Amino acid sequence: MLRSKVSRRLPPLHALRAFEAAARHLSVKKAAAELAVTPTAVSHHIRVLEDTLGVRLFERHARHIALTAYGRDLYPALREGFDKFADAISRLKAGKLRTVVTLSATVAFTARWLAPRVPAFHRDNPGMDLRLHASDEPVDLRSGIADAAIRYGRGEYEGYAAETLFEDAYAPVCSPRLRLREPRDLAKHTMIHFEWRRRRRENATWDRWLRAARVPELTPKSDLIFTDESQAIQAAIAGHGVALLSLALVSDELARGTLIQPFGPTLRMEGYRYDFVYLPPQKDAAAIAALRAWIRKELPES
Repeated sequence: MLRSKVSRRLPPLHALRAFEAAARHLSVKKAAAELAVTPTAVSHHIRVLEDTLGVRLFERHARHIALTAYGRDLYPALREGFDKFADAISRLKAGKLRTVVTLSATVAFTARWLAPRVPAFHRDNPGMDLRLHASDEPVDLRSGIADAAIRYGRGEYEGYAAETLFEDAYAPVCSPRLRLREPRDLAKHTMIHFEWRRRRRENATWDRWLRAARVPELTPKSDLIFTDESQAIQAAIAGHGVALLSLALVSDELARGTLIQPFGPTLRMEGYRYDFVYLPPQKDAAAIAALRAWIRKELPES
């Protein structure tokens, strides 16, 4: 991806390296061993960085260190940056400098929809390496973290180009072993929930579904609640209960019969959809074209 020239005023690299290693290990001693310097040198570099930034990055205790809020904010960006450095240098040393294209999406969409389809990308793009960036927080593509993103929302992405992929829909799904026949059978089983990251009236929840199914008074045998949607999917596959899930995220399991949709209704998300998002100047870039073609080709399977 082409970047305009910018003036970067960064702290000393050795200070950033010392902080990243200490934050990763939560140990000055282990960081020193990795960097082949003394613990005193690591401590000195970290203090230089703290003085440069004007904040404390670590809470220092007698036998251990812990990241402060400032340290927790800085660490992921440095970790990702140094990982990219290491990957690029490794490819250079191996004489295999290749194009790397990065696509960002939510954790659940990356795990359930993108990851199983990676072989098709490699098959169609033999000169490219694919990097999947999983995050439930939208990334700023101008930062260079990713070339493009698949975002979930109403398509309001100011400053970005957005191409609609598909709208979302939710329905009860479960293992065929549970032998559900009608909505009232839910009273004999566990309802699996996941917590939405943001509370909205239109979120697909069991309460909303029960009203749509005209059985609002139904009480399940028990409830199982997860903080992550992927965990709810795994619980449904394992036969632990019935989950109200995105049909897009379980399309492969439905196609194989690992999960079934025993009955309706299906809840639409009132305008919420998955969009392929990128910076307008990159519309015709090779990375964007490869990602777009791959995703569009895989859509019929959903």
